[in-house]
Amino acid sequence: MSLSLVGDIGGTNARFALADLDTGEISQIKIYSGLDFPTLEECAKKFLSDVNTQVKHACIAIACPVTGDFVQMTNHTWKFSTKEMKESMGLDTLEIINDFTAVSMAIPALKADDMIKIGGDEPVSGKPIAIYGAGTGLGVAHLVCHQGVWLPLPGEGGHVDFAPHTEQEDKVLFQLRKMFNHVSFERVLSGPGLVNIYNAIVRSEDREPENYMPKDITAKALNKTDEDCIRTFSMFCDLMGRFGGNLALSMGTFGGVYIAGGIVPRFVDAFRQSGFRKAFEEKGRFDKYLSKIPVYVVTHDAVGLLGSGAYLRQSLGYKL
Repeated sequence: MSLSLVGDIGGTNARFALADLDTGEISQIKIYSGLDFPTLEECAKKFLSDVNTQVKHACIAIACPVTGDFVQMTNHTWKFSTKEMKESMGLDTLEIINDFTAVSMAIPALKADDMIKIGGDEPVSGKPIAIYGAGTGLGVAHLVCHQGVWLPLPGEGGHVDFAPHTEQEDKVLFQLRKMFNHVSFERVLSGPGLVNIYNAIVRSEDREPENYMPKDITAKALNKTDEDCIRTFSMFCDLMGRFGGNLALSMGTFGGVYIAGGIVPRFVDAFRQSGFRKAFEEKGRFDKYLSKIPVYVVTHDAVGLLGSGAYLRQSLGYKL
């Protein structure tokens, strides 16, 4: 067994695991608070010490743009040179990738029970794939396969302009324009986005919103104890559908559209019963085109680590 280090680093927590380079299997998952360590390197070394393992290859996914050797996290104080960290840790390989690059690379490694299908036909082999997910922000990536090699296409698609479709969505946009210089889809499709939708709906009716957190809104919506929260969750699901349909149209993603992130996988049953799929397909002349494209909610609980392992394995010449 040839073990490697894989990581999935967010703004608050750092998750590490060991990946078997021969099989891609993930083991020894541990979670650390990033606030407890001055650097990413120190946190990674703590994990390797805790599992009493030495490695020569590593891949770490991180929640920020990765455009060169120097990496600085958006929502954390950690910053580092990949080259210097590789040398300091005595590694032969250190890949630092965007977190949604990792999520996209996990798709070929998923098993049938790692995801739940919401409509559409079967995925078409060789066709492009879209991946997105709402959590702290709105992550987006695409994935294509060329001559047996998977090519992740990361980007910042969550920051495209929010485009309303209904009168109620128009009202939400009107309210959000008062708050933000640029109203992107991330302003509505994220944890903070749930609060933004809720506040905008209430204020559009000249009422004062409650001081709810995202978890309050989803709980009250699912328990049907607050009409404004019910409307918020419904709009959130619709907007997830519209945004996913946009991604599918942009690249003809007949390989499937996959939803990950921290929000939707927690509420799959309610999400399936919502207006998501209708909104996904609701593109006028292209309704039938989109009706064939399958959507999956990824339920694997360590998809970022799985994808980091897949990325590393492929970069070292293993076939996925």
